[in-house]
Amino acid sequence: MKVLVTGGLGFIGSELVRQLVGQHPMTVLNVDALTYAGNMDSIGGCRSSRRHVFEHVDIRNRAALERVFREHRPDKVMHLAAESHVDRSISDPEVFIDTNVKGTHNLLEVAREYWAGLANEAKERFRVHHVSTDEVYGELGPEDPAFTEETPYAPSSPYSASKAASDHLVRAWHRTYGLPVVISNCSNNYGPYQFPEKLIPLMILNAVEGKPLPVYGRGENIRDWLYVEDHARALRHVLEHGGDGRTYNIGGRCERTNLEVVRSVCAILDELKPDPEGPYERLIRFVADRPGHDRRYAIDDTRIATELGWQPQETFESGLRKTVQWYLDNTEWVERVRSGAYRDWIKTNYGMRGES
Repeated sequence: MKVLVTGGLGFIGSELVRQLVGQHPMTVLNVDALTYAGNMDSIGGCRSSRRHVFEHVDIRNRAALERVFREHRPDKVMHLAAESHVDRSISDPEVFIDTNVKGTHNLLEVAREYWAGLANEAKERFRVHHVSTDEVYGELGPEDPAFTEETPYAPSSPYSASKAASDHLVRAWHRTYGLPVVISNCSNNYGPYQFPEKLIPLMILNAVEGKPLPVYGRGENIRDWLYVEDHARALRHVLEHGGDGRTYNIGGRCERTNLEVVRSVCAILDELKPDPEGPYERLIRFVADRPGHDRRYAIDDTRIATELGWQPQETFESGLRKTVQWYLDNTEWVERVRSGAYRDWIKTNYGMRGES
């Protein structure tokens, strides 16, 4: 078995690659553009494995994708490559349209042509698994039921709109051309190797450096938090056992407000790395909210639980403790990914908002 993974050097992709190479007798073809969020260090020992092959390819380059399919002949495709940070999509939406929409279109067309040329068992075995987000469903009120796979799309940000568009393309290629596909929509991921622009690693790293902990608005926005190892396990279930043309919502069953998340990070740091200056909560600063900030997301994972037998193994408390400890233990990885461009972005995004 040979599985092509796009975005395999990103946060979720690298965890998936580590699991596929480490726990399955298959070859992983890792296709990644090595943008700011891609890091070869994130796949650890997989780099030297004979069952890991890396191709430095941008999915926006159709000719390069065609060469990869032609030369490596994958059995299945897991499509994770995407621009994913909402704040960046607000300041520069074009790159999100290029990668998430046009890049997905390229991948679907190349995969369709490749699949059409396969014979017998190889054609039956082939599948494209498109990995998406719960943000495509839009915003929930405090008492609204959680998102199901039938919830209408109502994206709020350029990021979520670009992912919604890519989901629609995948469904259209299945319905119109018969391309075998499966889609999954996940809630907020956290865990080791996450690029430090995202909430949890940003709070951990700022806290230990004595920097302010910027929280949008009053920190009342609610997200369902999913430990990245649980997500990768779910993706493997969906790839292997999901129904053709089906969609599966993947959640962590851990709804928390952003302020609760930040306070939890602070409490764990108070225990693991006490600050002589006092509790880390003293560093929390409320800053002006970002435009179009959805109030609440929540996932109903009944389908994947009943049809595929998957459920998360980590609670929010156990997963967060593992995450905080990992960032404390892996300062070298952190320093290598925190380039000057990243520091400039953080300063621009949060510095311009001021306290509220």
